[in-house]
Amino acid sequence: MHDSPGGRRVRSSPDRPLHGRVAIVTGAARGVGEALAHSLSGVGMRVALLGRERATLLETAESLPGRSMCIECDVTDRAALADAARRVEVGLGPASVVVANAGIAVSGPFDRTAAELWQRVIDVNLTGSANTARAFLPQLAATRGYFLQIASTAAFGAAPMMSAYCASKAGAESFALALRGEVEPDGIQVGVAYLHWTGTDMLSGIDDDPVLAALRRNQPRPARRVHSATQVAQWLTRGIARRDRHVYAPPWLRWCQPLRPLFPALVARIARRELRARPGGAMSSRGEVLGAGGHADWNSYWASHSALPPDP
Repeated sequence: MHDSPGGRRVRSSPDRPLHGRVAIVTGAARGVGEALAHSLSGVGMRVALLGRERATLLETAESLPGRSMCIECDVTDRAALADAARRVEVGLGPASVVVANAGIAVSGPFDRTAAELWQRVIDVNLTGSANTARAFLPQLAATRGYFLQIASTAAFGAAPMMSAYCASKAGAESFALALRGEVEPDGIQVGVAYLHWTGTDMLSGIDDDPVLAALRRNQPRPARRVHSATQVAQWLTRGIARRDRHVYAPPWLRWCQPLRPLFPALVARIARRELRARPGGAMSSRGEVLGAGGHADWNSYWASHSALPPDP
């Protein structure tokens, strides 16, 4: 049972645990967020799409099979998120599922990445996740709901040239694990999703990044596979329906957890070898935003600050 708009009680059957419930997906304008909105709507959820690109959000919302709403919102803006939470509760009902998916990435040497750009990755990926939880925890407490933090195998072993992204994803994982212990007494469950190579526009420049390309090239063949956003969304939906503490996309990643102490040394060895083979070359490039979604966020951020952004 859970509340719907107007206070009517809606019953979910055991074989359709998500049907009729309300889901929040941040970063829903494209990529995994867009695919997850489709997947959750397909199993009967009412979905609120939050993101920075209004036109793309509207297009996605209109294509969903079920009831939905979209809200243009910056997850680093606590006041905007609080307003979004109020609008969702009035328009769709209290949230039973909240997915902190919004994220951007930057590739390049730390000392050649604009400080504002590096900080923006941390603000969106880590602080934005905490802001999302803060805004929707009261609704999740009322529905005894589920909060899913989208993390990454970047939390398993930090890769050079991706310092902000790796730091933010490791931090987001730690945040979610800490939050889990705090909110379990309120009936809220917290999951962490670990995504590997996923076919979104954020990954489009992977072959141009010498370290990431080398890391992928040195992985076992099955681990090199790039999975579609649609497939990843299906794995996430399955984990959400089961309220899993850990969701792995692809599922075989669960067997990597016991090996995590080994990964930092392995990543460092591969990265060191690759960078030595390219003396000065890889480290001379500037830090750059990856993917159309990252560029949209970066440009919107600077537009709201009435300034020209540093060259990304």
